[in-house]
Amino acid sequence: MAAGTTQGQLALREVMDIRQAADYLGISGDTLYRYASEGFVPAFKLGNRWRFRKSLLDNWMDVKSGVAPKSAAVEPAKKKPVASAR
Repeated sequence: MAAGTTQGQLALREVMDIRQAADYLGISGDTLYRYASEGFVPAFKLGNRWRFRKSLLDNWMDVKSGVAPKSAAVEPAKKKPVASAR
């Protein structure tokens, strides 16, 4: 671990293990394991270990709290093409 790296900085990784994600969400690892097993939180298995993408957890929390997810914005690929000028 690099000098000056704090526990809080580790939680900002895009892919987190169960301990990091539980710390990020403020719940116990046992609770998060149960939530992941039940499909309640977005998670995937890498081998036999649960992994959590920070961006998916953020969107999940936005939905659960009634905030519009960040992905609701129109993506550039989905914008209508502009007609060429003649």
